[in-house]
Amino acid sequence: MSHTTHVVNVGEPGNARDPGSPGDQGTRGTLRTLGIGIGWRPEIAEAVEALPGIDWVEAVAENVCAGHLPDSLVRLRARGVTVIPHGVSLGLGGAARPDAKRLADLAERAEALGSPLITEHIAFVRAGGPLTASPTLEAGHLLPVPRTKDALRVLCENVRIAQDSLPVPLAVENIAALINWPGEEMTEGQFLAELVERTGVRLLIDVANLHTNHVNRGEDPATALDQLPVEAIAYVHVAGGVERDGVWHDTHAHPVSTPVLDVLAELRSRVSPPGVLLERDDNFPPTAELAAELDTIRATLSGPGPERTSTVLSDKAVEAPGAPEAPEAAAAATRTEPARERLALAQTALLSALVAGTPAPEGFDSRRLGVQSRALAGKRAEVVAKVAPDIPRILGAGYRAAFLGYAKSRPMRAGYRRDALDFAEHLLIADRPEDEAARRELTQWWRDRSGARPPRRATRMVRAARSVLVGR
Repeated sequence: MSHTTHVVNVGEPGNARDPGSPGDQGTRGTLRTLGIGIGWRPEIAEAVEALPGIDWVEAVAENVCAGHLPDSLVRLRARGVTVIPHGVSLGLGGAARPDAKRLADLAERAEALGSPLITEHIAFVRAGGPLTASPTLEAGHLLPVPRTKDALRVLCENVRIAQDSLPVPLAVENIAALINWPGEEMTEGQFLAELVERTGVRLLIDVANLHTNHVNRGEDPATALDQLPVEAIAYVHVAGGVERDGVWHDTHAHPVSTPVLDVLAELRSRVSPPGVLLERDDNFPPTAELAAELDTIRATLSGPGPERTSTVLSDKAVEAPGAPEAPEAAAAATRTEPARERLALAQTALLSALVAGTPAPEGFDSRRLGVQSRALAGKRAEVVAKVAPDIPRILGAGYRAAFLGYAKSRPMRAGYRRDALDFAEHLLIADRPEDEAARRELTQWWRDRSGARPPRRATRMVRAARSVLVGR
C-alpha cells in the first residue's frame, strides 16, 4: 500500500460564528489519499484481510471497543492499513445538542485506531426528550433531516460542537431516505454546500444514497453533484440495494448495481475522490465476489476525469477552528433555541408516527410513512435477532411476526440489547410463547440478563396496562 501526500493550504482557521450565518472556519494540514477500501465487519474480517489491494477500512465506531480492538483490526493496522471509525448513533441532525459521552467515545476510538478522521451522518436518530417534555424515542435507524433554514442552523451548531470535541477532522455523510419532509427550502446539494461553507466540515458522499433518493424522492444525482462542493469530499461510499414496488431499499446486502456505478462515474467526472469504499453489512458473499466488486469500482474510477482532487486531512497537522469567547458562544446558542424547539416538535411527531403508531403529521405521504415504519420495524427485528440470537431460536418461525407485532406501538428505549429484554418481557407478560418449555427457557433467558425475578402475574397485569397507555 502506498499513499500520496500533498501539502496544501485549504483555508485559514477562523472564529466560530452564529451557526445561522456564513462562517469562515477552515482547516489547514497535510492532505492524504486513502485509495480503495472496504467496510470492515466481524463476519468478513478474514476475507478483508485476504483481499488484495485494500488500502484502508472503515469500522462502525459503536462496534469497536477502544481498549480491546479486534485482532483483525490490529493486524490490518500493523500492515499499514488505515482504519476510520464510522459513527451511526450521534444524531447530528437531531434537535438536541450532541451528547458529550458519545463524542468522547468517538474521540477515544479514533485515537486508539490512529485514524486520520471520523465520520458520521447528516441524520436524526432520536427525538423527544427535554425540548418537547416527552419521553425520548429511539429510531434505531438514520432518518432524514428537513432541508430547511431551521434544520440547517441547528445542524451547523451541532457540527461545530462535534468538531471542537474531536481530535481529528470530521466528515459527514448524506443518507438515503424513503420519505420527503413537507415544506423543504433547499435541495440536497444546496443544503450540503451551505453546511460546508458555514462549518468547513468535510463530506462523505454515498453515491448509493444519491441513487436511492433519485428513485424514492425524484432527485437527480447529477444535479446534486453539480450543486455540492465536491472538493470537500473526504471519501465516497458505494453499496448495493434492491428495488421493490417502486421503492429502492439501501440494503447493503446486495451487489452494487449499474445505476449506482453510473453515479460514481458522474462524480468521478467532476473530481478525483481521495478514497472510495465498498460497504456490505449483510448477506455476505464469497471473498472472490467482494474482490470482483472492488475491481469493478476500480474500473469505474479509471476513466477520464478532471484534474481536481478532493483530499482528506491527516491528524498530524490540523489547526482547529478558533473557539469563540464565552459571551459570544452563549449568544449563538441562545439564537438557535427557537429553531431547536421547532425542529424538536417536528422530528418527534414524525418519529412517533413511525415507531409508536401515532397519526401521520400533516404534509407527509402516509403510504410512504407506512413503508418507512415497516422498514424500521424490520430492521429492529433483524438487529435484535443478532444481539440476542437465543430469542429467535426459542420462538422459532414465529419470532419475526411476534416482534413486528410488538414493535408497532412500542418504541425502542435505549438500544437493541434493551429492546431485546423489553420484547422478552412483553411476551412473558402476555404468557407467551404458548409452548410451556419455550416459555420457561425465555423466562430463564430474561432473568439471567435483567437481574430481576420474572414478573409475577399481578406485575404483568400492571405492566400490560401501562404499556397500553404508553402506546396510545
